[in-house]
Amino acid sequence: MADDEQGLQQGLGARRLAYLALEESLRARRAIDDVLAARAPQAGLDARDLGLARAIAVTGLRRLGTIRHALVERLEKPMRDGRIEALLVVGATQVLFLDVPDHAAVGTAVEIAREDARMARAGGLINAVLRRIAREREAILAEAEADPFRDAPAWLAARWTAAYGEETAAAIAAAHRREASLDVTVKEDPQTGTPESWAERLDARLLPTGTLRVSARTSVPDLPGYAEGAWWVQDAAAALPARLLAARPGERVADLCAAPGGKTAQLAAAGARVVAVDRSKKRLERLAENLARLGLAAETRAVDALALEEEASFDAVLLDAPCTSTGTLRRHPDVAWTKSAEDVVKLAALQTRLLDKAAALTKAGGRLVYCTCSLEPEEGEAQAAGFLARHADFARDPVRAEEIGGVATLIDASGDLRALPHLGLAPDAPGLDGFFAARFVRAG
Repeated sequence: MADDEQGLQQGLGARRLAYLALEESLRARRAIDDVLAARAPQAGLDARDLGLARAIAVTGLRRLGTIRHALVERLEKPMRDGRIEALLVVGATQVLFLDVPDHAAVGTAVEIAREDARMARAGGLINAVLRRIAREREAILAEAEADPFRDAPAWLAARWTAAYGEETAAAIAAAHRREASLDVTVKEDPQTGTPESWAERLDARLLPTGTLRVSARTSVPDLPGYAEGAWWVQDAAAALPARLLAARPGERVADLCAAPGGKTAQLAAAGARVVAVDRSKKRLERLAENLARLGLAAETRAVDALALEEEASFDAVLLDAPCTSTGTLRRHPDVAWTKSAEDVVKLAALQTRLLDKAAALTKAGGRLVYCTCSLEPEEGEAQAAGFLARHADFARDPVRAEEIGGVATLIDASGDLRALPHLGLAPDAPGLDGFFAARFVRAG
């Protein structure tokens, strides 16, 4: 077997997995990480090839607008077969955005097409289109760079422009083109160390809120401190809502819709008696495993939060409500292509019901923090306003800059937290998940 052919065969498994996962994610509107996790055991790949498969699939979704535009301009007829389009996206992703030899990207795409009788005749088309994209790479990238909305679906670009203005909307869309940073929250424990000490050990940047931004691209479980439970992965914005709840030792706190558990860990580390609630038993099992690694404890309940029967029994309640997750496109780019405007309406209705339930669970004099990782006003600002209109016994407790490291730019005119992806916690540390949080206090 010639060296070139042997090289193509060695890389075929990773590209095949990337193609199958991306095609399923777009067709079935499923999260790409869920699809990869389900398909990976059957793929029989080593860690390196699994990493390559994920890099191709995630990058392809992150830059799908650019790639689709390039394909449309280089195809004589509209692409009606989702399988062929997915395979072209996998090839174009490598050619345009990854450090992969063009011949490997093109050759493996053609080989995968030949494996499927339904696509075998498309091999010549795939070869020709991908080779043209390789020749015209610089022009494609320059054109995309000039259009910040190129990789945002039209429905999201229109929503962000209406909510934030065109300039901010463009900055949000451009920020989503960048890969998310690796942020971690340190369990402040005399035995395991402080954020300052772990910043040195991890060669990380200590952000004003105490989050560490790690520059190393090592596998997370291989980083110092992971095995001994000194810290956990959590975006800098996602770490703020639990901070706003300000749980105190001994308080009984409900964390509703708790999985994957970063906020539960924060609350437990503060000494609160946490009841972590989530509908998914499987996700709660993972939450419990993470808490065990961290040496923290919480009571877990696999139940719909709406079914809890503990009237006014919690000192504080944190509701991280299910949402469209449009603030997390840097790390979950599939959201842009698997969600729709109809999902905003449906999930906003669920959030309203959950907020009313959270209010009923909160003691007189207690605190309630509502948050979502969404950029959509219906899942943030409008929910807070509607809640106050419905509940005269609750009042907004405005966020203070000193609570979030002095970063006043993250506080809106109403006193709520609004993090945007192009902003940061320091001038030289841009990038956050899009997050909204509002804090309310119940009359005593």
